[in-house]
Amino acid sequence: MTATRTRTAASAEPDGRKTTYREAMREALREALRSDERVFLMGEDVGRYGGCFGVSLGLLEEFGPERIRDAPLSESAFVGAGIGAALAGMRPVVEIMTVNFSLLALDQILNNAATLLHMSGGQLPVPIVIRMTTGAGRQLAAQHSHSLEGWYAHIPGLRVLAPATLADARYMLAPALADPDPVLIFEHGSLYNVSGGLPADAGPVDIDHAAVRRPGGDVSLITYGGSLPKALAAADDLASGGIGAEVVDLRTLRPLDDATIGESVARTHRAVVVDEGWRTGSLAAEISARLMEQHFYDLDAPVERVCSAEVPVPYARRMEEAALPQVGGVVAAARRAVGEPAPSGADTAERPPVSGRPG
Repeated sequence: MTATRTRTAASAEPDGRKTTYREAMREALREALRSDERVFLMGEDVGRYGGCFGVSLGLLEEFGPERIRDAPLSESAFVGAGIGAALAGMRPVVEIMTVNFSLLALDQILNNAATLLHMSGGQLPVPIVIRMTTGAGRQLAAQHSHSLEGWYAHIPGLRVLAPATLADARYMLAPALADPDPVLIFEHGSLYNVSGGLPADAGPVDIDHAAVRRPGGDVSLITYGGSLPKALAAADDLASGGIGAEVVDLRTLRPLDDATIGESVARTHRAVVVDEGWRTGSLAAEISARLMEQHFYDLDAPVERVCSAEVPVPYARRMEEAALPQVGGVVAAARRAVGEPAPSGADTAERPPVSGRPG
């Protein structure tokens, strides 16, 4: 089995050829390991098994156990070790299996990685990159399926990235490793098998700015990560009805690119924020508040939010699908924003109540 997986790992295609999100991430790691001897990868099953999601397949055979380090089943221990290595001048890339398990290392991430530069008066930068899978849609039940990246986007001292495209998966790692601050990279589990071509001229990604993935003049769909394909599909659906939806991919969740978000809303005068996190205290709530603070007079309608139901993510497929933002709900929210009724038989996805018990 290991040999088969290794052969599969070797099939990743160069730029301009077909690849997958998983292979793009692997090639980014390979490039980082080749270009800087201080870089190493550490985490559960990243070595002989090739990573829980196959991202590091074949890297152990290529770079050896000193640089591809299998760690014990203790997130607090190996994240703490990564922070220590970064303080000592190394450039560790730490992989946590899922965002849910990262909570076991929250003390290390919040109380150490995010604070040491400030507490030391600028003397102790912590240049660590922590990668983890986030999101639902794969029937892995609640303990493997939540979207908690908005929690980390709340923490000063961290940079939080959410690559949603093949190019971002391939080229976000290099600038992340060059950042003197701790960088968290959230990889949505539904994206690993996405395939396509990388542009021949693709290169390092600007991790300071959001990207407009589709222009439009009637409503801004603001999203990130695994919700980007849904927003793009919703934009296609809306276009068939004569509504031009502009799709903004946040890319970086902290710091948020207020300028790009605001410029989009100034063009369209309406906004729908699509966020797989829970609605209460969400990243969508933060974006909505910023739009009200900074662009109140640009808005012709209330900001709409499409978020996950306020329940632990269910296991059963139909229940899981019902709990997550879906294309129909995004389309319905956009139609509400532009003042058009949803077509007969469509998923109307009524706006949740402001107060009261969820559900």
